[in-house]
Amino acid sequence: MLDTATGPAPGSVAGPPPGRAVRWSRALLSPWSRLALLVALLASALSVVLLYEPQRLLADGWPPRVAGGAAVLLFAVAYGLCAVAFVPRPLLNLAAGALLGSAYGLAAALAGTVLAAGLSFGLGRLLGQEALRPLLRGRWLKAADGQLSGHGFRSMLAIRLFPGVPFAAANYGAAVSTMGWTPFLTATALGSIPNTAAYVIAGSRASSPMSPLFLCAMGFIVLTGVGAAVVAWRVSSRRGTVGPGGTGYGRFGRFRVPGRGRLPARGRGL
Repeated sequence: MLDTATGPAPGSVAGPPPGRAVRWSRALLSPWSRLALLVALLASALSVVLLYEPQRLLADGWPPRVAGGAAVLLFAVAYGLCAVAFVPRPLLNLAAGALLGSAYGLAAALAGTVLAAGLSFGLGRLLGQEALRPLLRGRWLKAADGQLSGHGFRSMLAIRLFPGVPFAAANYGAAVSTMGWTPFLTATALGSIPNTAAYVIAGSRASSPMSPLFLCAMGFIVLTGVGAAVVAWRVSSRRGTVGPGGTGYGRFGRFRVPGRGRLPARGRGL
C-alpha cells in the first residue's frame, strides 16, 4: 500500500511554539482575567471611599474660590468618580443642592450621573461582558437580558425612573447585555431627572425645612419610595409564576421566557 501520510509541504518551515511572553499575554487578556481586574478595581475604589469618606464634603463645604461653571464641572467629575466607587447617589445629590444651589446643583448632579453611568458601562463592557454573558442561563436572567438588549432605551428609562433599582447594578447589567451606548446614556440622562431634581432641591432648601419647595421635594421622594416598595413587593409575589406558554410578569410588565412558547397577541408589544 502507498503511504498516504502527509507531512509539511516542501520548503515550508513549522513556526516555533508561542513563547512564554505570548502565553502570559493571552492569559492576562482572557475574559476571566479581565473580570478579575474589574472586581479588583471596584474593590479598590470602595476601599478608598471607606477610608477617605467623601461625604465629609457636606460638612466641610465647597472651596470659596471655585464658583460658577468651574464649580459645576469640578463637582460633576467628583460626583462621577464617587458614584462609580459606590457612594450613594442620594447623598451626592443632596450635597450638590447644598453646595451649589438648585440650578447649578441639578446640572452638576445630572452631568455626574451620566459620567458615572458611562464609566461603569464602559468598564463592564470592556472587562466583564465576555466572561459573564455565557452565564446568562437562568430563566429570569434571560428575560432581563432580552429586555435590555431588545428594548434598550425603554428598559433603561424605566429602570432610571424606578427609584428601587441600584445604580451600579443597572449599569453593569446593561453592560453585560448588548444594549448600545446611545440608548443607555440618553435614557440615563432623561430618566434620572425627576429623582435627582427632588434630592437636589431638598439639599438646597435643607436650611428652611418648612418651605414649600422642600416639602414638595420630600413628598416626592417619600411617594416614589413607597411606590417602589409596592411595585417590588408585587413583582416578588409573582416571580415564581410563569404560565404554560412561557408568559410571566417582570419589572417591565408581561414577557415571554425564551423558548417557552409564543406571547399572546395583546402582549407582543412589550
